[in-house]
Amino acid sequence: MESLNPTSTSYHHRLQSPLFIPSTPPLQSIFNIKRSFNRRIVCELKTTQNDKKNKKKLVQNKIVLSEGAPSLSEGDDGNLEASAEKSEQSSLLRLLKRVPKKVLGVLSNLSLAISEMGSVAALMALGTVIEQGETPDFYFEKYSEENPVFGFFTWRWVLGLGFDHMFSSPIFLGLLVLLAASLMACTYTTQIPLVKVARRWNYLNTSEAIRKQEFNDSLPRASVRDLGVILMGAGYEVFLKGPSLYAFKGLAGRFAPIGVHLAMLLIMAGGTLSATGSFRGSVTVPQGLNFVMGDVLNPIGFLSTPTQEFNTEVHVNRFYMDYYDSGEVSQFHSDLSLFDLNGKEVTRKTISVNDPLRYGGITIYQTDWSISALQILRDDEGPFNLPMAPLKFSGDKKLFGTFLPVGNTDSPTVKGISMLARDLQSIVLYDQEGKFVGIRRPNSKLPIDINGTKIIILDAIGSTGLDLKTDPGVPIVYAGFGALMLTTCISFLSHSQVWALQDGTTVVVGGKSNRAKIEFPEEMNRLLDRVPEVVDKSSLNVIDN
Repeated sequence: MESLNPTSTSYHHRLQSPLFIPSTPPLQSIFNIKRSFNRRIVCELKTTQNDKKNKKKLVQNKIVLSEGAPSLSEGDDGNLEASAEKSEQSSLLRLLKRVPKKVLGVLSNLSLAISEMGSVAALMALGTVIEQGETPDFYFEKYSEENPVFGFFTWRWVLGLGFDHMFSSPIFLGLLVLLAASLMACTYTTQIPLVKVARRWNYLNTSEAIRKQEFNDSLPRASVRDLGVILMGAGYEVFLKGPSLYAFKGLAGRFAPIGVHLAMLLIMAGGTLSATGSFRGSVTVPQGLNFVMGDVLNPIGFLSTPTQEFNTEVHVNRFYMDYYDSGEVSQFHSDLSLFDLNGKEVTRKTISVNDPLRYGGITIYQTDWSISALQILRDDEGPFNLPMAPLKFSGDKKLFGTFLPVGNTDSPTVKGISMLARDLQSIVLYDQEGKFVGIRRPNSKLPIDINGTKIIILDAIGSTGLDLKTDPGVPIVYAGFGALMLTTCISFLSHSQVWALQDGTTVVVGGKSNRAKIEFPEEMNRLLDRVPEVVDKSSLNVIDN
């Protein structure tokens, strides 16, 4: 049996092992065993006085014994279930972290964005073909099931998918939201990282790294500082550190794609607000009558909210038309006054086509006209107002007519005088037999006798056709288009980078550009030709650090 010498190497090695318990007490070692309530056994190994002087070491080994060995069902199953639960939780957390990245990756896909834009454009084109805002009966008749368009397209498609109000339909708005999400995802995952990378300027400290650039050249007997001055004169931002140089220009071109995306988002947001938060209305008002704006304006979408200005009253002071020398109508005007709830006139303006009146976010357009009545004298009696009715519309050609009964009005075959008008400047009259009698101008006070009845045309009362609308998205759309034009122009700016290194008496130059692939080398050659040659070696300013 191996002897255990306290001073031997093997002895010390075994003492340092936590699982070693000697079978016989070496020297005069004493074990003090203390048992606690949890059955903890503390073993203290004491050496002799000589060992204390030589080693001055106290070794304690603690062994903890449990009350009883756990059964497999109580211990191992519990641990397995806990570990499985923790594993499931960690897997769920990892999955939740990966989902946003996967969603961003899908949304930022270029093919998806192009298909979304194509779908939006197709729906917009379809919205210009299908009449918008008509009654269901209109679509029942035009897109009937007996005569479907393209063999399948009927009113069920129009009304079922909301194509009768295309630009506020769930399909169109949903595509806009999806396209907006794709633009934001592309900006977040692609454009912003590119800008961050472009803003980090760094030096290339080896000639080999500079010569790997798209453009590279070397200038013997030149100074990197002189090159920096030349680049600054060409509009570059120049940074110099020891023998290394870095310069760039056109960083705004890197920001431009982000601006383009934001501008497109503004346009879509403005268009959506216009489609869901606007009011529209049309009215034909005879000269001298009034109407309230709120009675005419109808909500377009679920975001349409009336304002205080809807209580404004509009009074048509006068309606009149201008004519060409040929007699055709060239322009028509409406003199309008606006009154608040207290009856106070808040504004007055004469509007015409392409010259509307704007008040409180409401715009009143001059869009149409008609003749509402003829004011006449009959046998010096009156005046009488004869209502005019439209008889024919063919493009801009209009015809209005009225009828003045003569004789026994209770007879089943009532006869009378017919009066026709194409505009407000002349009235054509026919007798009871339908024969042409003559033409009179309103306000001419020239009488005409028709079968013993004297008629004087006092006035032709016109009616103005007005369109009213509110469009809260217009300023946003205009701002978006302005930003789109500006950022599109900025995006053509190329981002150019130049690196240079003073390698002894030679300056090694390299650079690259993201757009001007042909112009950039030509520009660099012109700039390098302007760098002066240094004759005095001491003026090279070579910096070792």
